[in-house]
Amino acid sequence: MLEPFIIFAIIAGLILCLLLVGAPVKPIRLLGQGLIKIVIGAVFLFFLNALGNQFGIHVPINLVTASVSGFLGIPGVAALAAIDYWVV
Repeated sequence: MLEPFIIFAIIAGLILCLLLVGAPVKPIRLLGQGLIKIVIGAVFLFFLNALGNQFGIHVPINLVTASVSGFLGIPGVAALAAIDYWVV
Protein backbone atom coordinates (compact mmCIF):
# COMPACT_ATOMS: atom_id res chain seq x y z
CA MET A 1 0.00 0.00 0.00
CA LEU A 2 1.35 3.42 -0.90
CA GLU A 3 2.06 5.92 1.78
CA PRO A 4 0.08 9.19 1.62
CA PHE A 5 3.37 11.08 1.21
CA ILE A 6 4.27 9.08 -1.91
CA ILE A 7 0.81 9.69 -3.43
CA PHE A 8 1.13 13.41 -2.67
CA ALA A 9 4.62 13.48 -4.22
CA ILE A 10 3.38 11.78 -7.40
CA ILE A 11 0.47 14.22 -7.75
CA ALA A 12 2.76 17.20 -7.09
CA GLY A 13 5.24 15.90 -9.67
CA LEU A 14 2.51 15.55 -12.28
CA ILE A 15 1.26 19.06 -11.59
CA LEU A 16 4.81 20.39 -11.86
CA CYS A 17 5.30 18.60 -15.20
CA LEU A 18 2.06 20.07 -16.53
CA LEU A 19 3.12 23.55 -15.45
CA LEU A 20 6.53 23.24 -17.06
CA VAL A 21 5.49 21.51 -20.28
CA GLY A 22 1.97 22.87 -20.59
CA ALA A 23 -1.14 20.89 -21.26
CA PRO A 24 -2.64 20.70 -24.74
CA VAL A 25 -5.81 22.49 -23.67
CA LYS A 26 -7.02 23.73 -27.05
CA PRO A 27 -7.41 20.31 -28.75
CA ILE A 28 -9.21 18.93 -25.70
CA ARG A 29 -11.51 21.97 -25.64
CA LEU A 30 -12.31 21.59 -29.36
CA LEU A 31 -13.04 17.89 -28.93
CA GLY A 32 -15.35 18.63 -25.99
CA GLN A 33 -17.21 21.33 -27.93
CA GLY A 34 -17.63 18.97 -30.87
CA LEU A 35 -19.06 16.24 -28.67
CA ILE A 36 -21.47 18.69 -27.06
CA LYS A 37 -22.67 19.82 -30.50
CA ILE A 38 -23.26 16.22 -31.55
CA VAL A 39 -25.31 15.56 -28.41
CA ILE A 40 -27.34 18.73 -29.01
CA GLY A 41 -27.90 17.60 -32.60
CA ALA A 42 -29.19 14.24 -31.37
CA VAL A 43 -31.61 16.06 -29.06
CA PHE A 44 -32.80 18.21 -32.00
CA LEU A 45 -33.40 15.05 -34.02
CA PHE A 46 -35.27 13.44 -31.15
CA PHE A 47 -37.68 16.37 -31.01
CA LEU A 48 -37.98 16.38 -34.80
CA ASN A 49 -38.92 12.70 -34.75
CA ALA A 50 -41.36 13.23 -31.87
CA LEU A 51 -43.12 16.10 -33.65
CA GLY A 52 -42.58 14.82 -37.21
CA ASN A 53 -44.52 11.59 -36.71
CA GLN A 54 -47.70 13.50 -37.50
CA PHE A 55 -46.32 14.41 -40.94
CA GLY A 56 -44.55 11.14 -41.71
CA ILE A 57 -41.05 12.49 -41.08
CA HIS A 58 -38.54 10.21 -39.39
CA VAL A 59 -34.82 10.99 -39.51
CA PRO A 60 -32.67 8.25 -37.97
CA ILE A 61 -30.44 9.36 -35.13
CA ASN A 62 -26.87 8.29 -35.88
CA LEU A 63 -23.45 9.91 -35.80
CA VAL A 64 -23.74 11.49 -39.26
CA THR A 65 -27.21 13.00 -38.85
CA ALA A 66 -26.46 14.14 -35.29
CA SER A 67 -23.26 15.80 -36.52
CA VAL A 68 -25.06 17.58 -39.36
CA SER A 69 -27.83 18.84 -37.11
CA GLY A 70 -25.43 19.71 -34.30
CA PHE A 71 -22.94 21.71 -36.35
CA LEU A 72 -25.50 23.36 -38.66
CA GLY A 73 -28.20 23.87 -36.04
CA ILE A 74 -31.85 24.39 -36.98
CA PRO A 75 -31.09 24.81 -40.72
CA GLY A 76 -29.34 21.44 -40.63
CA VAL A 77 -32.36 19.82 -38.98
CA ALA A 78 -34.63 21.44 -41.58
CA ALA A 79 -32.37 20.16 -44.38
CA LEU A 80 -32.43 16.62 -42.98
CA ALA A 81 -36.23 16.79 -42.66
CA ALA A 82 -36.55 18.05 -46.25
CA ILE A 83 -34.26 15.30 -47.52
CA ASP A 84 -36.30 12.70 -45.64
CA TYR A 85 -39.62 14.12 -46.84
CA TRP A 86 -38.84 14.69 -50.52
CA VAL A 87 -35.89 12.48 -51.42
CA VAL A 88 -36.07 9.36 -49.31
